[in-house]
Amino acid sequence: MYDKEELCQKIKDIYPDIGECGINVDVDYDNEKKAWIVDLKKDQHELKTHLEPEDAETCMQGKQCIGLGLQIAQLKENIKSS
Repeated sequence: MYDKEELCQKIKDIYPDIGECGINVDVDYDNEKKAWIVDLKKDQHELKTHLEPEDAETCMQGKQCIGLGLQIAQLKENIKSS
């Protein structure tokens, strides 16, 4: 098992443009939902998404996190259009 700092760092490694675009990322495990909550923020824009344990494991193995990638793209689009 891994902790939130490891998962957060792996997400930043897979998606290096998060930091370059000024997008902050935070990760916490929700015991009730049994999923990781990934919180993406930039200025007044914010998106939260769930990362199922299987998807988190795929990320930790260095593979793409498809759902998370879509959320990052959506946040970038929201920022551009504002």
